[in-house]
Amino acid sequence: GLITPMADAVIPVMDRGFLYGDSVYEVFRTYKGVPVFMDDHFERLENSAALISMTISQSREELIQEIRRTVKASGANSKEDIYVRYQITRGIGPVDLYPDPGLETRYVIIVSTLPSRKPEYYSRGMDMAVPSVRRNPENALDPNIKGGNYLNNILAITQARQLGADDCIILNREGFVTEAANSNVWFVINGQLTTPATGNLKGLTKMHIHRALKGAGISSQEADIHANELYDATECFVTSATRDVMP
Repeated sequence: GLITPMADAVIPVMDRGFLYGDSVYEVFRTYKGVPVFMDDHFERLENSAALISMTISQSREELIQEIRRTVKASGANSKEDIYVRYQITRGIGPVDLYPDPGLETRYVIIVSTLPSRKPEYYSRGMDMAVPSVRRNPENALDPNIKGGNYLNNILAITQARQLGADDCIILNREGFVTEAANSNVWFVINGQLTTPATGNLKGLTKMHIHRALKGAGISSQEADIHANELYDATECFVTSATRDVMP
């Protein structure tokens, strides 16, 4: 693929990723120059593709080589941590919702510095709002699809910001907590560390935190959390690949 500065990068207007958000993607970061959970990220990418009936034309090995080539071209070194986003679109096709099965997938790899977060988020925590926007039903759009169409989340975070909050806690139609705008959310309720069981992406950071807690002998669980239970929460934090653990 062509490597170019971010400001000069372009995509064809007939790419289905641009026209319809018909794409899947993953994001990982490095720690002291070392990428983490790479195999997990590729497994989730391939699962997302399978869930939308997309056959990825490029092999995992080819994509890894292209990621390495892009990172090298960026000038990144082991002294600075970076953010890598790789997105697979279904390809270029006519303006038609039905995707031609013969399309060849295309990819975009973005290498950048880690998104900056306000230091006070980690010292005092973020303000969270519960917007009226509800999470897409699971039988309409599987939350395990890490795809390129984020309108549901955009509407939720936009409303939360209008309310003066930093992020949001998105409920499903039944009033149960699913996730934050683009991260998993955890609570301590009645002394039990709990994260929502359904309606959210299976976060890799969340998965590895569960494993680390188990190894340390600390109890954690996934369970349904109704909005009414949030009044009993004494702690709350979010987790994601780029935020790590943020209160």
